Amino acid sequence: MKEIFEWNRLLFNGLPESFLLEVIFRSTIMFIVLLLTLKIAGKRGVKQLSVFETVIIIALGSAAGDPMFYDDVGIVPAITVFTVIIVLYRLVTWLTGKSKKFEEFVEGKTECLISEGEFSITTFKKESLAQDEFFSELRLKSIEHLGQVRNAFMETSGDISVFYYEDENVKPGLPILPFLFNRKSTIIPEDGIYSCTFCGNTESQNAGIATCKVCNKTEWVEAIKTIRKT
Repeated sequence: MKEIFEWNRLLFNGLPESFLLEVIFRSTIMFIVLLLTLKIAGKRGVKQLSVFETVIIIALGSAAGDPMFYDDVGIVPAITVFTVIIVLYRLVTWLTGKSKKFEEFVEGKTECLISEGEFSITTFKKESLAQDEFFSELRLKSIEHLGQVRNAFMETSGDISVFYYEDENVKPGLPILPFLFNRKSTIIPEDGIYSCTFCGNTESQNAGIATCKVCNKTEWVEAIKTIRKT
């Protein structure tokens, strides 16, 4: 009587059992590649999930999906992939609990983007966050200029948390409303208080051309000092 299932093909797709060692090696390599790729992509690309959690989802999703409809993908190798991923998950979780440096590598760490109403430019260069995108995030929080912001942080989840000045402590700052920010120029039209469009440094300037003493840029826009409307 003919067998209903070709068990060797179904479970191993005609491959030798030693192929499972190759599966373990492939799974480990791809796990590391995924982890490094998403790490390079940055927090904003995987907002709401940690890089490590995203790796797990991608790896398990692929391992579960392929053997469902590809007849050349055996079930046992797929189960082996699951086993390897879970073991690696346990290992990485254990290492993050033992090593602060490893935890920061995998999960990232909170970075300060704004300090005392100005960009923390050394941090901003490290983050994969465009200035326009950051301004958009702040505008969604009803922020008109950086002088309203005491501190802003990029959290490990990719979210941005903001701490505000009290109304009486708000100071002139870089406007982030497009119709004001786009008035930027390398020529200061008249004496007044201006903000560097690159770093947010705000100071009194005379008409003419000026160089920012913080970042050495020469593009300025007139600062504003409006109170935040909640």
